[in-house]
Amino acid sequence: MSEEVIVNKVQQNKKLVTIDLQKFHDPTPLEELDIKQFLFQEMLLKEKDFREQLKEFDWSQYEGKNLCVYCSTDAIIAPWAWMLITSYAGPFANEVFLGKKEAFLHQLYQRKLEEYDWDQYEDKFVLLKGCGKVHVPDSIYILATNKLMGTAKKIMYGEACSNVPVWRR
Repeated sequence: MSEEVIVNKVQQNKKLVTIDLQKFHDPTPLEELDIKQFLFQEMLLKEKDFREQLKEFDWSQYEGKNLCVYCSTDAIIAPWAWMLITSYAGPFANEVFLGKKEAFLHQLYQRKLEEYDWDQYEDKFVLLKGCGKVHVPDSIYILATNKLMGTAKKIMYGEACSNVPVWRR
């Protein structure tokens, strides 16, 4: 009776490399602040009232977090208002960003991906891991694909056992 040997062809293929984009995730808590609450009738920026409300606001709740500030109404917000908010939040928040969470999340990933050495995937079959515990924005998969198209031989999405071919040189 002979023993059957199961060969893991995925592990055998040294040209297949998996990139888990979750490893580029910044774990710093991310909060949003809609500034409409500081506006008269949620639409009009009255400088004196605006400054007073910012002064009285509890900025310490953003200690050690990244803060995304935005206005959900159609109010016209002068650049100095965003600067003033930053001057209050800055001593507490790690970083203050103008926009919603998704845009800032993209920017955080992008910073790390720009520093990454993509040349190591020269002529490799690259699998961009498709699922995990941390949400990776779709825009980051686009960015990684753009970077890999300059070096990789083939790009796939998913898991080693079940993937979708995306691009091939």
